[in-house]
Amino acid sequence: MRTPGLLAVVLVAVFSLPSGTKGAPALPDAPTAAAILEQFRQMVWSEPIYAEFELRQMPRRGAEHGFHGRFWGGRNGRGPVTRLEIDVGKGGYTHRFLIQGGAEGGLWTSDMGAVGVRNEAALLSPLVPGVEMTPLDVLPMPYLYWLDANLAGISRIRGRTSYAFDFTPSADFSAQNPEVRSVRAYLDTQYDALVQSEVMGTDGRISKTLSLLELKKVGERWIPKDLDVRNEATRDKTRLTLTGVAIGISQDPGLFDPVQLGAVVVTPASKSVIRLSP
Repeated sequence: MRTPGLLAVVLVAVFSLPSGTKGAPALPDAPTAAAILEQFRQMVWSEPIYAEFELRQMPRRGAEHGFHGRFWGGRNGRGPVTRLEIDVGKGGYTHRFLIQGGAEGGLWTSDMGAVGVRNEAALLSPLVPGVEMTPLDVLPMPYLYWLDANLAGISRIRGRTSYAFDFTPSADFSAQNPEVRSVRAYLDTQYDALVQSEVMGTDGRISKTLSLLELKKVGERWIPKDLDVRNEATRDKTRLTLTGVAIGISQDPGLFDPVQLGAVVVTPASKSVIRLSP
């Protein structure tokens, strides 16, 4: 199902979309806006998920490059967490990231079976050299938990009515990552889904946009299938396309242990993974 009206997050959240429609809402007061944001935070990986994907670098000029990847999403005592692995041509899915969401979030990386190492400096680095997608763009997106979050208004995003939230980083984050002034995220007023996000550079202009191109229905759930990250200066973009998904699977807690990030993980049985057609 093509949904040109929905733009969005990058890496993947699972949404149960209710039936029915709503009229255009009034601008919520501060407590209601905070509740809307917290509700979305609780939706991230509300059910355990495993997914396989293709990551395709699509430069404005030059040849395209593709990579295979997979990820597990779940929740622990600190909040939502994602283990992401990419095959960069070195003998399997050996390029790994652990993205912990929540107030005490963090980022760990591992290559070639090494123990996971806390690596906040990699937050704005490409998942693979040359691509536009970074750990900042991967659910659970770290900026969703920045304390300075304000509802800026209600906007129409390609036909969708959305709450526009502005997230401003802490002084410590800004000192380490001066190229990010803020992030604006749009939450669909009907489905409580993040439908677009924009990273603002130091000049106040959009430096990067994350856009959802298509939703796919899996059982009773709609999940993002194709999404782009575009560099607004170069117009280069990276597309992530889900090729298979398993929802509600059992997960070993060790999946999300940084010490075990270098260990090989058994994937769900093939029969439990739903293949997504083009």
